[in-house]
Amino acid sequence: MAAFGRKSREPRRSQNAKAWITFPGAFGVVECSVLDMSPSGAKLSIANAERLGSRFTLTFSLASRTGRTCEIRWRKGSLIGVRFVA
Repeated sequence: MAAFGRKSREPRRSQNAKAWITFPGAFGVVECSVLDMSPSGAKLSIANAERLGSRFTLTFSLASRTGRTCEIRWRKGSLIGVRFVA
């Protein structure tokens, strides 16, 4: 068990990679930076993070039509933490 009752999280790998956010039923994309990532989630940097809805799709290639469905877990300024969902 983790110290002080905190759950241990999976190790995160630094990324500093470009990615794009898409929304179901919408045509536009929003560029963001993936700062770090684990198998279960990621930390993203994005302008106007407060405007994002609670769920979206994160893609790692603009040409890709598929990506990872994400749910926002926390927000702090231009940073957001997301959990990958099925």
